[in-house]
Order: sequence, then C-alpha cells, then structure tokens
Amino acid sequence: MNEFNEYVCDSFSESGDIVIKFMMGGYLVYFNGKLIGDICNNELFLKRTPTSDRLLADSELRYPYDGSKTLMYVFDKFEDTDLIVELLGGMYAELPEKKSKKAK
Repeated sequence: MNEFNEYVCDSFSESGDIVIKFMMGGYLVYFNGKLIGDICNNELFLKRTPTSDRLLADSELRYPYDGSKTLMYVFDKFEDTDLIVELLGGMYAELPEKKSKKAK
C-alpha cells in the first residue's frame, strides 16, 4: 500500500474498519464492509449520499476514471476527526448493504 493510502486509512480508522483494495489500476475504499469510494492517482473520491453532499458541499464533483460516476473529490478534510466520524457514520447508514452472491 502506498503512502497516500496509508494516510487515508490512518485518518479514517477512528471511525471503524477501513479496507483499501487494489482494483483495475486504482483502489476501492471500504468502510465496515461497504464501498464508500475510490482512490485514483493518490486522490480520494467518495460516493455521494445525503450526508456527504451536506458535509462536503464545497467538494468538487469529478470522474476519477473513464466510465465512472461522478464522485466527490476530497482533499483537505483528513485532519477533522469529528467531521470524518460524522461523515463515515452517515454514509454507512445511507449506503445499501452489500449484495450477497447467489449460490450456484
């Protein structure tokens, strides 16, 4: 894992379990088992939810990679622990449960 990914993990870890997985040239960011965003080119992008829209209203919406949905580019919120806890807790409640794979 690179230095930026470790920084994101460290910044978010007080909120819960953070897992970053390499996938298709970038990284997927999971919080307590739910996909919350991506890391591409050492930049963090979070999914849009009512909580992220409210707490990150000043964030730029970008496409982290070709064919992606617009996500919220996050660049300066890592030191605000209270904001991170509120943000990730709210996003977790608003994002759908992970779909279980059907047995064949």
